[in-house]
Amino acid sequence: MGAHAAGVDFDTFDAWSAGAGNYDAAAARDVWRSIKPGKGIGPGTLYRVGAEHGRRMGEGKPQQRQQQAPRKAPEQPRQPAPGMSPAEVWARCEPATAAHAYIHAKAAAGVPLDALRVVPAGDLLRIQGESMAGALVVPAFAPDGSLQSLQCVTTGETAARLKAKGKKPKLNLPGAPMAGASFTVGDMLPGAPVALCEGVGTAWACWQATGHPAVSCFGWGNVGKVAEALRQRDAAARLVLVPDVGKEESAAEIAQAVGAAVAYMPQGEAQNFDANDLAQRDGFDVLAGLLEDAREPAPPGLPLSVAFADELPETFTPPDELVEGVLTAGDGSVLYGDSNSGKTFFVIDMAAAVARGVRWMGRNTEPGLVVYLAAESPASVRGRLQAYQRHHGVRVPNFAIVQSPIDLFDGDADTEAVIAVVRQLERQRGQKVRLIVGDTLARLSAGANENAGQDMGLVVRRFDRIRSACNAHFLLIHHSGKAAANGARGWSGIRAAVDTEIEVTDSPTGRCAEITKQRDLSTKGERIGFRLDTVTLGTTKWGAAATSCVVVPADAPDKPQGKRVSEVGGAVLEYLRTQPAGKKKREVVEHFQPLYDKSAVYRELKKLVTAGQVLECIGIVTAVSEVRNGAK
Repeated sequence: MGAHAAGVDFDTFDAWSAGAGNYDAAAARDVWRSIKPGKGIGPGTLYRVGAEHGRRMGEGKPQQRQQQAPRKAPEQPRQPAPGMSPAEVWARCEPATAAHAYIHAKAAAGVPLDALRVVPAGDLLRIQGESMAGALVVPAFAPDGSLQSLQCVTTGETAARLKAKGKKPKLNLPGAPMAGASFTVGDMLPGAPVALCEGVGTAWACWQATGHPAVSCFGWGNVGKVAEALRQRDAAARLVLVPDVGKEESAAEIAQAVGAAVAYMPQGEAQNFDANDLAQRDGFDVLAGLLEDAREPAPPGLPLSVAFADELPETFTPPDELVEGVLTAGDGSVLYGDSNSGKTFFVIDMAAAVARGVRWMGRNTEPGLVVYLAAESPASVRGRLQAYQRHHGVRVPNFAIVQSPIDLFDGDADTEAVIAVVRQLERQRGQKVRLIVGDTLARLSAGANENAGQDMGLVVRRFDRIRSACNAHFLLIHHSGKAAANGARGWSGIRAAVDTEIEVTDSPTGRCAEITKQRDLSTKGERIGFRLDTVTLGTTKWGAAATSCVVVPADAPDKPQGKRVSEVGGAVLEYLRTQPAGKKKREVVEHFQPLYDKSAVYRELKKLVTAGQVLECIGIVTAVSEVRNGAK
């Protein structure tokens, strides 16, 4: 208060305070803000206390506040005593184990321990008169990665004595300021979410809940500096500030300055309630949901986030593409086609290229983990990947097949399970999941009315939750409707909800995948041709060849001119594709009674034969895709 009255500025006060062993940046700023002028403490107090401690402050005292004393240059940080520098203390500490009292108290089983140490018994290190023997030692790294300081986390009687004195049980190493230093739990991945926390306990909780890295900033007053450094290092990172209760306003200010989101603790919690408290009380899944729902705070005075056109940067950032010209990173798509059109083979071929990080159909891919939700037929997916590996002479890494049933319609349980699996796989493999495939939409939404927006809206909402929570592209495999001209089967809102739509077709002139919708890229209308080649995998118990197929690039067939197949024609064609031996025309007509008029079925059969999509021989009609090397 004496310094404040004498006109000393905050930066000078803060630099002087940083030399203390119990320095806390947030506390220093809070104290400075709390000082109100005219409360009985004048500048003379500063001089008197300085004189008592051997400081020569100069003669005379300022007569008025406006007559400020000449500003002194900040004192240089005091040098640590011999043997007490961060590097020297760290070198003589012992490796930490999960049995340490603080780690056990925070329920931090499974957290990385290789970067933590413990002060050995009998060590001479003392801070604020307390022996640090047995304290957990957390390294504090400067933005350049060098060791800047250490934090000692005391437990037991030492921690109790400090709390009784109104002090925190976490003590920073004297002579080594924490300003700008941090400690990271987990591995940083470019563009991935990063939680910024006040202490190491909350950082552990956030890492355990999400699998994404979390940063301990050694006090809330340091969060802004650490956030700025992280933003400069990775402009695309999703920074999530995780303030304790009572720090919300400060968090919003920092978030607006650096472009970060804020994960606020639930309303009504006690002061200083934090993420670790929430995880221990309600579970890590609750904390994970809170972190996923973090949003950038709206500008002051506005209830929603607003960007002005004239404030946009001059340089344009193009969409981040997962598969060049086809899929954009973190978005959603639907790929549909008739049964046996080859759509699943096509998706597996593309997904394997992403998992391998190789070019696909002449296009670049962003490498990463692939999670394939094989809800329809896990055994079929396994066989097709075996065929792919045999054909290409490779072992496909980072391609995970989820073989359990998945339900995105009835409740959130499977949605959360998928998110949890993605995070665990990312931790195990040390890399990001880039692509999630759902095979098929019908199996993922069993029990839902595909034509009802009320039902399918729930499915789309959970689809979006998985996509956004995992920051991965989610591709749904779907079926064509009976009326081919109307595109994919079911509710039209699915097409509106996705960024990319691809139609796979099989015609007498070849197979093709056409991009029929593209929100952010200019590739709408592009057609990717392919064929299916047979691969022999072994023999059946009857001695017959057991085969599968692989996708091979081919010229895309010409786009059909004129009208597409009608509703009746599409229904007839889909039915015949389920009848490998063919059917008499009379049997086809009877199958569709009374749904379609007899004359309409005969008329559409004739059109399909003329178009080459159905073969007719002595009154038996057979879908062409069943005669060719067909596949789903």
